[in-house]
Amino acid sequence: MTGLRVRAFQAVFDALDRTGANARFSGRTRGLGLILTLHHVRPFSGEAFAPNRLLEVEPGFLDLTLSRAEQLGFEFVTLDEAARRVREGRSERPFLHLTFDDGYRDVRDLALPILEKRDAPATLYVASGFADGETEPWWLSLEEAIRRTNRIEIDLGQGAATFACGSTAEKYETWSKLYWALRSGPEDRLRAAASRLAAEQGVDARHFVRKLCMGWDELADVAKHPLVEIGAHTVTHPMLAKHPADIARAEIDDSRSAIEQRLGVRPRHFAYPVGDPSAAGARDYEIAKDLGFETAVTTRPGHLTASHADALHALPRVSLNGHFQNRAALDALLSGAPFALMDLAKRVLRRG
Repeated sequence: MTGLRVRAFQAVFDALDRTGANARFSGRTRGLGLILTLHHVRPFSGEAFAPNRLLEVEPGFLDLTLSRAEQLGFEFVTLDEAARRVREGRSERPFLHLTFDDGYRDVRDLALPILEKRDAPATLYVASGFADGETEPWWLSLEEAIRRTNRIEIDLGQGAATFACGSTAEKYETWSKLYWALRSGPEDRLRAAASRLAAEQGVDARHFVRKLCMGWDELADVAKHPLVEIGAHTVTHPMLAKHPADIARAEIDDSRSAIEQRLGVRPRHFAYPVGDPSAAGARDYEIAKDLGFETAVTTRPGHLTASHADALHALPRVSLNGHFQNRAALDALLSGAPFALMDLAKRVLRRG
């Protein structure tokens, strides 16, 4: 997310807060409740170049989130209970459920104590290849490669090109160009490019997952916690929509089998990696449903309504974004007002 977009979103959050729109419209925009998306919960490193910061929030902000949700009348529920209320189309109080993708160690160390204090259930979606310590998180490899060098040479499909990475601003510009150019193409090309760039800069790509993610023994302990449900998140964390159906099905099913074998629990809930329209679509929703998962979540933004009773394998979530760790942004996200505005803008554009 560019600095301009961050400022634009924050301006919207501030305007909703300043005008009282969050409170005024929440009865119509909040729906039945929401599912929050989180990845890391940890103190910020302070790095000047941190393009993946959107994937982490500080422990204090998670605590503020739950405290503020309680003040606004939200009830913390399990994912099973959230799904039940969606199916029935009613909830006496707005509900909130927390989800954590990938299986990071800081969730156990820094998030779980906060959940215990608030008695807030959570689902931990485990990518089995991360737990094995064998899958490379390409987005971290790409970040570290750019951090370590002053220039990068790469062919993005139109011949070799050189990108400057000397200053922090140049690193962010190069990140944005490479990340979105690679994300828009085949995933095999993306992963190969990130792996090659990492190797050229002496980056051990598997170091990240071993350093950051819980292994199976650690996950076994966490799985016993009464507030934690273990969900599946594929084996190698692919963008499923970019792969043939048989590969997508195997990624989903094999991750569940690995979790069941190693932890003794059979996941009933699934999260699509990346989870936006480019990464998961109708075909993948059907696969998750056909495999017997009770729910599956995307990263498409939005609150839950009775209409989602027919879309339990394509549920939206609300991301706690590391760029917006303040009360104004939080109140807006909990109100549902920004998502109503986005839906309105889309309808206007379609009519235009």
